Amino acid sequence: MNTALDVVQLSRLQFGLTAMYHFLFIPLTLGLAVILGVMESVYVMTGREIWRRMTKFWGVLFGINFAMGVATGITMEFQFGMNWAYYSHYVGDVFGAPLAIEGLMAFFLEATFIGLFFFGWDKLSRVGHLAVTWLVALGSNLSALWILIANGWMQHPVGARFNPDTMRMEVTDFSAVIFNPVAQAKFVHTVSAGYVTGAMFVLSISAYYLLRNRHVEIAKRSMTVAASFGLAAALSVVVLGDESGYTAGENQKMKIAAIEAMWDTQPAPASFTLFGLPDQGAHRTDYEVSVPWMLGLIATRSLSGEVPGINNLVAHAKERIRSGLIAYDALDKLRADRSNDSERALLTAHGEDLGYALLLKRLRPDVLNATSADIDAAAWSTVPAVSPLFWSFRAMVGLGFAFIALFAAAFYLASMRRLQASRTFLHIAMWMLPLPWVAGELGWYVAEVGRQPWVIEGVLPTFLAVSSLSAGNVLTTLIGFVLFYSALLVVDIYLMAKAIRLGPAAGAAPFAPIIATPRPLAAE
Repeated sequence: MNTALDVVQLSRLQFGLTAMYHFLFIPLTLGLAVILGVMESVYVMTGREIWRRMTKFWGVLFGINFAMGVATGITMEFQFGMNWAYYSHYVGDVFGAPLAIEGLMAFFLEATFIGLFFFGWDKLSRVGHLAVTWLVALGSNLSALWILIANGWMQHPVGARFNPDTMRMEVTDFSAVIFNPVAQAKFVHTVSAGYVTGAMFVLSISAYYLLRNRHVEIAKRSMTVAASFGLAAALSVVVLGDESGYTAGENQKMKIAAIEAMWDTQPAPASFTLFGLPDQGAHRTDYEVSVPWMLGLIATRSLSGEVPGINNLVAHAKERIRSGLIAYDALDKLRADRSNDSERALLTAHGEDLGYALLLKRLRPDVLNATSADIDAAAWSTVPAVSPLFWSFRAMVGLGFAFIALFAAAFYLASMRRLQASRTFLHIAMWMLPLPWVAGELGWYVAEVGRQPWVIEGVLPTFLAVSSLSAGNVLTTLIGFVLFYSALLVVDIYLMAKAIRLGPAAGAAPFAPIIATPRPLAAE
């Protein structure tokens, strides 16, 4: 294995670890911000002091989580320049715009109002403080929106074109970038998952209090809010996950085929594999247990739409590599003679496949002399790791249905005023606390690993996007990040546990977090 490949793997590992660690804090920020708005709205409408105490207590935990999200999020954006310099150069004109808008719109909104939330209880009117709380929630969601627009463009690059004169991607239709269907589907699905995380957090901590007969009145009310909000959010995740499946079926066919471990195209409508043992080396899946028609309905929303298999998509990739070689040759000649209109026309005709020709650079520097074996190898490199995707997706979906069942049970018990009577349920609710984070990390793994080997789907291979660094430099920073983030994790758990042990009475005082904004996962 050569040094360049080591740098690519280490850079991917570093960004993946820091991003997935940072994403531990984002869902709770999204979910708790809205729950705080709901609780304070009840306080303003009823005037009952207990709802004010509830909002302040959960606000303390929100503040701790928010501060940790800031500490882990700032370093992520620096990595685009440090570890992914060519990526930043090649697509910075497109990718940078949503990030800039996120900073101008969401950052300043949160930075302004987060302080007012914690310090404005006795300085603002009830309605004024409620407006501040909802603006904090709005800022968190807007931050997620613009980050996911940037990430969605990486999954489905629309509204941009390659300029051979500047050798960069440039925006041609910014509205297409904003309203990218993949980005919009990712946004609503990710935000709904964050709401589930926030609801589970409140539900589990409230169950802990009820099991110990502490802060009972606050715990019961908090659990009722979490049950209602969580059930709606968990159902939304499933519905909006279906939308994500449809957009992926339209725009990321290889990801869908890999998630399903579907090697050959099935007659429409394709079946969904509940269980199987994918064998990527043999290009088959053993011991399949399938549900007829289900995949076809999810991926195409029809009974006649075809879902292509991996083998068929690899064959199509070979065609695109050959087309991309024409574009690569035309670009090479055009750089030598900018006035060559015939080569410019060839580049325009085959330019959408240029990225596929770049896959050959991993195999040989002189891509125009690529052999049939090279093209075959490059085409098969478009297949991501099938088994991890297959099982990660199923684990995520299974957890999603478990959340629906839990919140439905909580909603029923809350409606019947039997929350304290069912200790078995309370134990289950308490011990399920970490599972939304597991589901969220699995979801991001599927989303990001599922589009490999591309950093920009069909445009720029991941191995070409890295900076000119030594493996030793990347390894050093990787170790530093792991140690630093591990220390932050210990601090976060300690502060959270201490605040929970003290409970609402002790947690009623405002908490002053760092005034900045965490940023959701952008890319791998």
